Amino acid sequence: MRSVIFERFGEPAEVLKVVDRPVPEPGAGQVRVRMIASPVNPSDLMTIRGTYGKRPDLPAVPGYEGVGIVEASNAGLFGKFLLSKRVAVLNSVTGNWQDQVIAAAKSVIPIPGKVDDQQAAMFFVNPATAYLLTRKLLAVPQGQWLLQSAAHSAVGKMVIRLGQRFDFRTVNVVRNAAQVTSLKELGADAVVSFDPKSDPAEQLIDQVREVVGSTGVKHAIDPVGGAVGSAMIPCLGEQGRLIAYGTLSSEPLSFSARHLMTTGSRVEGFWLSRYMATQGLLAKLKLIGELGKLIQAGVLSSQVDASFPLDQVCQAVTASEAPGKSGKVLLTF
Repeated sequence: MRSVIFERFGEPAEVLKVVDRPVPEPGAGQVRVRMIASPVNPSDLMTIRGTYGKRPDLPAVPGYEGVGIVEASNAGLFGKFLLSKRVAVLNSVTGNWQDQVIAAAKSVIPIPGKVDDQQAAMFFVNPATAYLLTRKLLAVPQGQWLLQSAAHSAVGKMVIRLGQRFDFRTVNVVRNAAQVTSLKELGADAVVSFDPKSDPAEQLIDQVREVVGSTGVKHAIDPVGGAVGSAMIPCLGEQGRLIAYGTLSSEPLSFSARHLMTTGSRVEGFWLSRYMATQGLLAKLKLIGELGKLIQAGVLSSQVDASFPLDQVCQAVTASEAPGKSGKVLLTF
């Protein structure tokens, strides 16, 4: 079988290669999945570069997310139930960018039949992140404002559609002014342009307060960090919460503690894999059902920009970071 591996950390197109390996057999509590497709996510690229929250032992296979068919099992009755099922594979151990994947049975999720293979490949990471942040952790009430950065990203667009679905309003921060129109056409309530390389933090604060009022926002999410996330913190009002769920800038947050002290606001972190590890089976099954309905309704669906066969992985990772791309890049098997 073919596996994509990297033996050193570095630029993905330079360090990734495809090798032949024997087909593995599942150990206790594991299943083997024949992969169909896997997206190229920012977390995959950060892992290859060695800048993600955890570094794998090398050589390693990337790919945290994907869809496939369970072909072998060594996981008791639950494993037998999974045989021949199409499943989403959440794989932080052995990597999904290979023809056959070994994964813990508890980390694969049966996919509703009405969800096509492309959406199934992207079933969990982005949809679950957008849904959990807005509906569970912040539970943004009807009519209230949510401030988000990287609003033109896949998660950002899902959050806008969730706002339409559940009747909360969004203030959306983008770096490129050209993205303002497309987000407004999508249904964003307000879009502001802020480039930390050229714009002072006060500009973002003024733009946000012009939209929401002088009291600021109570709910904010940020996958960027650095100057963007730092400028969002003074936008928080009384008892406001900002949840950081990414570090796209690779720069730390920098802000005065006095703002948190005077408003009673707070900054928290969210990591999907850590959150899911705290959830029981019933909670996971309920979440999967909710995500499936919202994906089928188009609320949490993901746009695909391009698909590449596994042998063209270097072209795929390059395309995934191309300026102006309209959606996700998929690897197909």
